[in-house]
Amino acid sequence: MAGDASVRRGDKESEQESTASATRLSLRGLFASLMNGLARSDGLMRRAIPSLAIVFIVILALFRAGELVDEFTDTQQSAQNTLSLMATVVANSLNATQEALPKAGYRTVLKRHLADSLPAGATSRGRIFLVTDASGTIVASAPVQPGLESRPITDVLSPSQPLTVFGARAGVLAVPADIGNAEEQVLATVHHLDGQLGMLAVLQPENAIYAEWRDDLSANVTLFAGTSLVLLAVIYGLFSQASRAEAADEMYAGTRALIDTALTHGRCGLFDWDLSRGRMFWSSSLYELLGREPKDDILSFAEVADITHPDDIDLLGLAEHLLETGETLVDETFRMRHADGNWIWLRARGEIQSEPGRAEPHLIGICIDITEQHLLEEHSRMADLRLRDAIETISEAFVLWNAKNELVICNSNYQSLHNLPGSVIKPGTPYQDVMAAAVNAEIAPQPIAVTQRGGAPDGSYEAQLEDGRWLQISERRTKDGGFVSVGTDITALKKHEEKLMESERRLKATVSDLQKSRQTLEIQARQLVELADKYQEEKTRAEAANQAKSEFLANISHELRTPLNAIIGFSDIMTQEMFGPVGTERYSDYCKDIYSSGTYLLNVINDILDMSKIEAGRMSIETETVCASAAAQDAGRIVTGAATEKNITVNTDVAENILVNADKRALKQILLNLLANAVKFTPDNGTVTLRARPRGDKLRFEVTDTGIGISERDIERLAQPFVQVENQFTKTHQGSGLGLAIARSLVELHGGKLTIQSEVKKGTTVSFTLPLAEKEAAA
Repeated sequence: MAGDASVRRGDKESEQESTASATRLSLRGLFASLMNGLARSDGLMRRAIPSLAIVFIVILALFRAGELVDEFTDTQQSAQNTLSLMATVVANSLNATQEALPKAGYRTVLKRHLADSLPAGATSRGRIFLVTDASGTIVASAPVQPGLESRPITDVLSPSQPLTVFGARAGVLAVPADIGNAEEQVLATVHHLDGQLGMLAVLQPENAIYAEWRDDLSANVTLFAGTSLVLLAVIYGLFSQASRAEAADEMYAGTRALIDTALTHGRCGLFDWDLSRGRMFWSSSLYELLGREPKDDILSFAEVADITHPDDIDLLGLAEHLLETGETLVDETFRMRHADGNWIWLRARGEIQSEPGRAEPHLIGICIDITEQHLLEEHSRMADLRLRDAIETISEAFVLWNAKNELVICNSNYQSLHNLPGSVIKPGTPYQDVMAAAVNAEIAPQPIAVTQRGGAPDGSYEAQLEDGRWLQISERRTKDGGFVSVGTDITALKKHEEKLMESERRLKATVSDLQKSRQTLEIQARQLVELADKYQEEKTRAEAANQAKSEFLANISHELRTPLNAIIGFSDIMTQEMFGPVGTERYSDYCKDIYSSGTYLLNVINDILDMSKIEAGRMSIETETVCASAAAQDAGRIVTGAATEKNITVNTDVAENILVNADKRALKQILLNLLANAVKFTPDNGTVTLRARPRGDKLRFEVTDTGIGISERDIERLAQPFVQVENQFTKTHQGSGLGLAIARSLVELHGGKLTIQSEVKKGTTVSFTLPLAEKEAAA
């Protein structure tokens, strides 16, 4: 059942494709017939265009005239309604204020009431409001019209219109009026008022009412006249252009026939490809070249792509490439299907052109039939491939030169033999260029000189290459004056001959060397016995001297520390004046100097004693779990006094509860020595920082200062015992030079390494690592 469903679905899809194809064909035919009909009716349409244009102008004039009449009527009606409404509003307002008017001298009050009763914008566009008394004399106006006041209303309005026509129901009339220097036509309405007032008259000149309408009328007449003239000029240009087009069509037809004839005999054709729309025009010769019926229709992209071999060219990709990169020249070789089903080779060459005033690019060019040329090239290429295959099968190095000493062909053995790059083994490369590029050229030929290519006779010779290999080269002249050369590698034979000769020389030299070696061995044996005895004596003497030095340092340190402790203690008692005042302040200063000097000398002796223990191997450490932050704080607290005297800031940046496996006393001494050194060599107002950061299963300590720094050549020897950068005559800081050496030795006893990084006048960083405790390493 599933198979039947698949078959039915396939049949349905085929039917839909057939229907779509038929629809496209029918639409294409309908479009073609429509275009042919338009072409046949072209003359009739050119004759009908003037009549249609005149009818269009007349209809447009009548339509616009009707619109202008309607606009005039609307403008007049709007003005009448506005005057009537304003007169009613103002009359009602004046009637309501009648009681507030005095019996005498009411003109001033009336003018104010009239001004207050006017709506917003009532006096715009030339409107005039006039109020009369019971006798018909104008007593108030808005806007104020001094020339109209105190005049009878009948003098202002035309006497030809009796005053009785203007009543409360008379409406708005167009009458002549004298409101300025001359009489003009106005729209007027009159309302009777109550009490001591007579009437209210509202006037508006027609010139102000119809000003915008007249401007619109003038613009429409001007625009219509201009449009008519332009349309007539276009019609005239159309007829002139049509006449010239007919003449050009005749000339084009004749020229096209000549060009098609020339192109047909030349086996080529023209094409015009609209890249943006994908349409293409072919000349008749190109249709005949492909064995197809010539036609004037524009070919679609799909029609051209259907007969183009897909392995040779991608038309869509070519169009996209040209549009994206902006390239203008095209030279492509590809195959197209002939009407008989065969493929013919074409070479298309063209250039992108853009029509003036249009942005669509067109690829215009010529297609040339190169089928015969391509077949000849294919035959030549196959023959060349066969020749190359035959040459490649030769195990020797083969090369062929022409009569001009230019390379014709060579095999890969020749290229690899001389290590030639691919760029110089192209046909036509001169012999000098090939040899100049050769990495492995011929040297020291034996037994005759290397054949020069000019006019050397045929023959063979041996030559040695720069890499040591030997060749047996055979050269023969060709019939065209060139040379063919074949090189055979005879390196193995040469090496065999050399080995035989070398073996003979070595055998003779070996016999002589054995005799000399026997005598030399006897002499060396006696010398070794003497040297061993001397070495043992010097070793014993050195060990005794080192032991004596260590014992001397230990004894002298002990002997010096005892009196120094007494000096330091008594000077401290005298400084603090425990048993009474010393007397003169100078004695107190001397006591302080004695105390500081004794303390300094005791520290030096302690350093010497520690260093001697370390060198003698008697210094041992006992590792335990030590809190790194506590050790850092203790060391920082000890150097705080010396740092405070120089106004140096000592910072410790060690996280709490970080534990390391170390000797507690040794760790404290390491940190104290490094911090003391940093404070000693840092100028006033400087900064010394001690920080510790875990790195894997280690804890890295860093002591950084902003001191004088150390030159690169002094860093390597600085951590040696008793070594100082400054000499005895230039030193500016006290010390034994053992601080860094003791710190380094203690770090190495922990299995670590002390490193120094410094830059002169910028500061120094001394760092070392110790193993973390087990729980810290696990975390």
